[in-house]
Amino acid sequence: MEMTILKNVMTQEGRHVDVFLASGRIHSIEPSNSSDAWKSDQEVEHIIDGQGGLLLPAFVESHIHLDTVLTAGEPDWNRSGTLLEGIQLWGERKKRLTPEDVRQRANEVIRLLVGHGVLFIRTHADISDPRMTALKTLLALKEEWASVVQLQVIAFPQDGIVACPGNAERMEEALRLGADGVGAIPHGERTREDGVESLEICFELAKKYDAFVHVFCDETDDEQSRFLECTAALAIKHELYSKVTASHCSATAYYNEPYFQKLLGLVKASRIHIIACPLINSSMQGRFDAYPRGRGIARIRDMSRAGIPVAIAHDDMLTPFYPYGDGNLLQAVHMAAHLEHMTGRDDTGLLLDMVTKHGAGVLGLEDHYGIDPGYPANLVVLPAQQAADAIRLRPKPLYVIRQGRVIAHTPPMETEFSFPPSCLQVY
Repeated sequence: MEMTILKNVMTQEGRHVDVFLASGRIHSIEPSNSSDAWKSDQEVEHIIDGQGGLLLPAFVESHIHLDTVLTAGEPDWNRSGTLLEGIQLWGERKKRLTPEDVRQRANEVIRLLVGHGVLFIRTHADISDPRMTALKTLLALKEEWASVVQLQVIAFPQDGIVACPGNAERMEEALRLGADGVGAIPHGERTREDGVESLEICFELAKKYDAFVHVFCDETDDEQSRFLECTAALAIKHELYSKVTASHCSATAYYNEPYFQKLLGLVKASRIHIIACPLINSSMQGRFDAYPRGRGIARIRDMSRAGIPVAIAHDDMLTPFYPYGDGNLLQAVHMAAHLEHMTGRDDTGLLLDMVTKHGAGVLGLEDHYGIDPGYPANLVVLPAQQAADAIRLRPKPLYVIRQGRVIAHTPPMETEFSFPPSCLQVY
């Protein structure tokens, strides 16, 4: 059995270890320097020096829009910075979508994500376009990228389900074409009743096709937007539980405390996943508030402490909705740490879990994801020795490993100084 040794790495728990990889899987994990006995063994094919870096399972991007990426400024810039103007601009831009256009932009961003250690991606594809150009193109890319990343595609009705005639039918067609799940945007429907109906349509389709549900939920500053309770209740009713995810949930930051505490119990009982998108929501939400302004992020700290699985996602990247982003999930983690006051020592590991194992839960990967013998060797090594440094520095991975093979390597950045040593004296 040919063996690859990933030597000299640090676990999140602070153990200095060597990881033995074989046949694309983790064979064993031993105390550091135990690999010395293998150095002269012919079965050792490769030795990878982790340089004391932090070992993590590969990152999971659980909420991104590969159909909208890199379209900022087309047909115009979002000059107000608001969600409403972003929707209007995207409505114009998507009329010009072609398979080649979607493919070129999505490929570029997938490469960026892989360079940042992301090997598992869930993308949304707007099916409000009658041609379903984005969805069909992303389904093709799912197959083309299968040897590098695992890509899930969710049929997303950006213009609503009830509000946009034909979207319900297109969602079902998307599932027949191979989409992994369906979405809804209930707070974007015309009335609360329409929002509830849109959720019921979404859940019925998911139940029929044994698919995922991924709801854009309460992405608003309106404290009366309460579709998270509907999503959780329908997850229980249809027995879909952990196959259901609610993203954004920004309105939870505005709920009164008695209602929020009741909601926590319902959400936990439903076993659904929550995804926070701190980069875009911190910039989009709170725009209609007087001071003090809302922070625009779901109450992920309180949800986590209640035992609800919470993931963090990058979401948009250079789109009509958000003009920034580079594919580095640690940027989103860093923002969440500040917005949610998660800077305590015990918070750092939990924050990294939100872009690793909790994201894996969203995609249904739990049974074959992680750092344990027998699991696929999908790993990243960061040039940092502990979780806090990973969040503080937000570095690109030293190594990105897919099924035991290095597929991306970024040497650590070093700065050379040219001023005289006397400048370093402390007075």
